[in-house]
Amino acid sequence: MWSPELGNGTVFINGTWRQADSGATFPSRNPATSDEIGAVSDAGAGETAAAIAAASAAAGGWAATTPYERAAVLLEAHRLMTERAEDLAVLMTTEQGKPLRAARNEVRYAADFLQWFGEEAKRVYGSTIPSARADQRFITMHQPVGLVAAITPWNYPISMITRKIGPALAAGCPVILKPAEQTPLCAVAVFQLLAEAGVPAGVISLLTTRDPGPVGQVLLTSDAIRKLTFTGSTEVGKTLAAQAAGTVKRVSLELGGHAPFLVFDDADPVHAAKGAALVKFLNTGQACISPNRIFVQRGIYPEFVRVLTERVGALRTGNGADAAVSIGPLIDEQAVAKMERHTQDAVTKGARLLAGGHRLAGQEFDQGTFFAPTVLSEVTPEMLIYREETFGPIAAVTPFDDEKQAIQMANDTAYGLASYVYTRDLSRAIRVCEALRFAIVGVNDINPTSAAAPFGGTKESGLGREGGREGIAEYLDTKLVGLSL
Repeated sequence: MWSPELGNGTVFINGTWRQADSGATFPSRNPATSDEIGAVSDAGAGETAAAIAAASAAAGGWAATTPYERAAVLLEAHRLMTERAEDLAVLMTTEQGKPLRAARNEVRYAADFLQWFGEEAKRVYGSTIPSARADQRFITMHQPVGLVAAITPWNYPISMITRKIGPALAAGCPVILKPAEQTPLCAVAVFQLLAEAGVPAGVISLLTTRDPGPVGQVLLTSDAIRKLTFTGSTEVGKTLAAQAAGTVKRVSLELGGHAPFLVFDDADPVHAAKGAALVKFLNTGQACISPNRIFVQRGIYPEFVRVLTERVGALRTGNGADAAVSIGPLIDEQAVAKMERHTQDAVTKGARLLAGGHRLAGQEFDQGTFFAPTVLSEVTPEMLIYREETFGPIAAVTPFDDEKQAIQMANDTAYGLASYVYTRDLSRAIRVCEALRFAIVGVNDINPTSAAAPFGGTKESGLGREGGREGIAEYLDTKLVGLSL
């Protein structure tokens, strides 16, 4: 198994790899086996202050580079990531747990952001605005917002880094990254290739830490940090946004989801069930766009549930390094406990357990955090799984009677990230897309994401957009210049 070289430490500041000031480390573990992969430097407040100082010193020089120079660095990083894709995928599977095939897909997706924003760096255009005065002209220009603090999650430990660092670097902003404590080695590997691609010293900093509290406190209270970008839970996002308000930082939040998956009776139930199984169990259900509430019109409900249960029962769970495995481990014991709680609550309140519903045991599973792929039918609004984001391998299915009821049920949540609609009626597709209060709608499409498309949520699913041309705008300030002739 390949892993990054950790001899000099995993904190990266001012172009140098170093240990934590305290010398403290913490382990990164394989969730499939509980084996330690490596000892990672445990940074704190002191290293965070040093990273801010280095970024502040480097900010002016990086902002002064031409967009073509910044693009060249990002495109070289894209080349390196593509070249090392297999090594990165193996590392991801080992540290995060997802099956190797899914890890390979994520690395390609991560590289796409480097390429896309390398190209977008050259397309940050200003404008001219007519004035009512004959002796006056207006122009606008876009300039880097300044130092960026980025906090990334464990479920997509490489692509979520490039989705933030790519546009920040393209815009001319230095970035200080605090990666998830569960997947620090993936971040180390990404920073190694970014440094090799030519990102100057101080422009990127990496703070691996077991306890995000002290690092986050310094980042969020610093006047030098002008932008916070965070992907994670809604609960944590709200806390960070409140702290960032003290210095009026620009904030981007990509938070939790509670995606509805609507299947109307004019759809093919077999096709829809196959799609639901694919996206529901993506990354063992640990994805913010994963369907959490599957609503199926009564006319095709029995057939849909039959096919879904059949497909879920055929899924192979195990160590992601096994090519035959399609479902890996959950990230930790807390995740397993949540699956057990949601399943027990639903069954107690009248749901039918059609597949799974238990922690997997036996020689292959005992050292890991594995939960059987699960199907629950007859799920109702009184159940926890109907209200809370599950973030795991449980498909919860509920019948509905008509379009109006389906839309009402789908919108009955504080979340607003992804949603899905299966129908062969074009008029219905448009009506439902317009009525759903979600930022993303997949119509007969389980993968409505791309580096070239904007990604983000409404309501309590977040603020701002990542990807697309909107993604780089999050890292730019607009300046107006008035000229008197």
